[in-house]
Amino acid sequence: MYESVLRPDKPVRLHRRMAARDVDERSRTATPLELLFDLTFVVAVAQAAARLAEDVAAGRVLHGAGAFLMVFFAIWWAWMNFTWFASAYDADDVPYRIATFVQMAGVLVLAAGAGRAFESGAYGPVTLGYAIMRLGLVSLWVRAAVQHPPGRATALRYAAGITVLQALWAGRLVVGAGYGLVGVGSFVALAVLEMAVPAWAERTGGTTWHPHHIAERYGLFTIVLLGESVLAATNAVQELVQESVRGELLAVSGAGLVILACLWWLYFSDSAGEALELRRQWSFAWGYGHFGIFLGIAAVGAGLEVNVMATAHHDDAVHVPAAVVAGSVLLPIALVLVLLHVLRIPEAGSLTSLGALATTLVALVGLGWVATVLGPAAAMLGAALSLVLLVAHATARA
Repeated sequence: MYESVLRPDKPVRLHRRMAARDVDERSRTATPLELLFDLTFVVAVAQAAARLAEDVAAGRVLHGAGAFLMVFFAIWWAWMNFTWFASAYDADDVPYRIATFVQMAGVLVLAAGAGRAFESGAYGPVTLGYAIMRLGLVSLWVRAAVQHPPGRATALRYAAGITVLQALWAGRLVVGAGYGLVGVGSFVALAVLEMAVPAWAERTGGTTWHPHHIAERYGLFTIVLLGESVLAATNAVQELVQESVRGELLAVSGAGLVILACLWWLYFSDSAGEALELRRQWSFAWGYGHFGIFLGIAAVGAGLEVNVMATAHHDDAVHVPAAVVAGSVLLPIALVLVLLHVLRIPEAGSLTSLGALATTLVALVGLGWVATVLGPAAAMLGAALSLVLLVAHATARA
């Protein structure tokens, strides 16, 4: 396993014919290039999460949530499109690597433009970064169409759909890409059309994605997003080191680590690869549904940052009620738990009983009230305890 993860399947060549990968390929794992690709998304997600935390702390909750949703969609959709393409057509030659590097450059441009998107609704830099990413992906689909005749119709549909949608995203900058009715409406419409492209393209024939490879790639991206919670907990510890030890801050730091561990435990409690292998038709619901899971996990990290700011001698920097401070973590946790339960592929079975899930959700709602009485730190401890009990229940059912 060590060798297969850190080294390419074959020595890199100047060029090799791009052909469909075998869906039954043994020992298929993420490549070093894919791991590097994910690393660029760490920067983009960190920028978006930091801006969300700042907006929530400043009382601009709806503004921050809307901007985060839009920016995160661009991040997730670009990552997902390349991930599924690579699972079916990874050639790992020089042109393939260059096209991947182009997409990575687009991610960094998008990350650099996240600040302007949050501050003024200026989506020009974000759209430019997104366009660079899509340019790299379109070149790969065109190459697949040329070099893999059996999948040509599907590949050309993907290339055409992505190109047309990118032109519409650029046109959105002209009509208005802010947070008004036109900006939000055009975003929703184009996002829906983006997600319709794969379903339309694969009507002429499905791509040969590998179920275990896809499950691993989604798991790796989950770990990238959980890193935001690690950052928040680290910031809390840093405050403890620099200032006098405060019980509330210590509670937020400890609760953050427990929440991180429990979310990781719940997500990786079964092998999605085996279930996807048995039910390939579940891929669209499972893959698209992860948008909410990924969004929620990233938002948990931002929410923990808000809680750190509210307890680390920075009360004057937080302009929202205690319930909102706690809710910035409680609501994303609830979203993740619900979707983990709903999106379980039938063969994988239920993660927890519906009763245990409902009890946990009720507890999370009640903790919002606890925050108004005892403060956000108490609510964080309650959330950590609730997740520990849910993990214990899920482990007992396994």
